Amino acid sequence: MNQNEKDLATFQTRVRQMILRFQELKQENQDLYAMVEDNEQQIEQLKAKLAQKERDYESLKMARMIEISDGDLEGAKERVASLIRSLNKCITMISDEQ
Repeated sequence: MNQNEKDLATFQTRVRQMILRFQELKQENQDLYAMVEDNEQQIEQLKAKLAQKERDYESLKMARMIEISDGDLEGAKERVASLIRSLNKCITMISDEQ
């Protein structure tokens, strides 16, 4: 085997190795793209869940404010009623003195 044949054989071997490496890298690239796509889908799902949870939280916060307002309203009604009773007692006492 002369030097040219050896060089040609070495060249062919290197080309085959490069082709195999290219195929490996191509498959790895496809796998990585699939992983990226899966992750993007998962991110979108998590974003949707987060948005729903934020809406639920705002609804609960609003319901809690309404509940507190109703409780304050009852308390305020009781205080006003108490003040009116006290005022009526004072008016009665003043009327009796005259």
